[in-house]
Amino acid sequence: MNGSGILDRRGTIFIVLVLAAGVLVPASNLLLSPSSPFYVSDYLVPLLGKYLCYALLAVAVDLVWGYCGVLSLGHGAFFALGGYAMGMYLMRQIGARGVYGNPVLPDFMVFLNYKELPWFWLGFNHFPFAALMVLLVPGALAFLFGWFAFRSRVTGVYLSIITQAMTFALMLAFFRNDMGFGGNNGLTDFKDILGFPITAGTTRGALFFASAIALVGGYLICRGLVVSKYGKVLVAVRDAESRTRFLGYKVANYKLLAWTLSAMLAGVAGALYVPQVGIINPGEFAPANSIETVIWVAVGGRGTLVGAALGALVVNAGKTWFTGVLPEAWLFALGALFVVVTLFLPRGIIGLWGDVSERLRKPKPDQVPEAEAPAKAAE
Repeated sequence: MNGSGILDRRGTIFIVLVLAAGVLVPASNLLLSPSSPFYVSDYLVPLLGKYLCYALLAVAVDLVWGYCGVLSLGHGAFFALGGYAMGMYLMRQIGARGVYGNPVLPDFMVFLNYKELPWFWLGFNHFPFAALMVLLVPGALAFLFGWFAFRSRVTGVYLSIITQAMTFALMLAFFRNDMGFGGNNGLTDFKDILGFPITAGTTRGALFFASAIALVGGYLICRGLVVSKYGKVLVAVRDAESRTRFLGYKVANYKLLAWTLSAMLAGVAGALYVPQVGIINPGEFAPANSIETVIWVAVGGRGTLVGAALGALVVNAGKTWFTGVLPEAWLFALGALFVVVTLFLPRGIIGLWGDVSERLRKPKPDQVPEAEAPAKAAE
């Protein structure tokens, strides 16, 4: 860790760059002419916003994997639950403007002959309630899951498999039409958010800025946690859980707090993701998405927070380019990238950058310090 404070040099640079992007990208889209070389197109603004949401998800995963030693293969579930909470709010805002013109029931419910709005949809026409659910639903699920798993001392690959089973079970459940979440098609055709047209340029810019603020906020929360006394114990749990328990620390409680907070951050990332991509469906629960998130963290640098966000940005930018050139080869390229990073770059991009910087600062062997020059001359 570079420095004992919340903001070290690396973190400061990261925050400045993210906030600068949060202002400059929407401004370039709204204020510049399309003929300008610095113009950011309407397509790129939500795409880059999606990357920021993925970066926040990666930071959340790095908190539990990089500092707590819990390899989660199910964080896609918390991301999707936050997305569905936001999607339910957006669906309630459509009102009578839907295809069937029903002021209360979303179109898919009218199509499936629902007679009334399910009880768990009540309240989602209010943004504060939906925002609360974005935090509460993933947080409650993570708390219940972690309470039983950590107190049962389930660790290692067994815990990873259970997290993967959790998100797979949720995916199967949300695919069912009778669950009341749109089944296979999910939730889409959004119109407004907080009264503003969701496709308007200013709304896209505001969502991008909100994503940048959320990423910075999530980073600061996690960074503040890991540099505190709690964070020191968390690292001890990661490196020697049994020894930490024998010293008298309640390991389960430390892991449970980090796990629940991580899930809530993932939910926020999902909530910001949905209005920018315009849809949420059960495919977001797919275990492959959670595994891909782990790869982002590994590529960027596990246990660094900044590296996790950087890995998400780099891998997803590469995915956008690669799937446009050779879409059928992307999964092979992603797998090869993970293997290469694991074998040759165990500390990821951030670790590689640190090694290069250290070598550049180190004096060359043929450079003789001034104090040794007279002795060599006497010889």
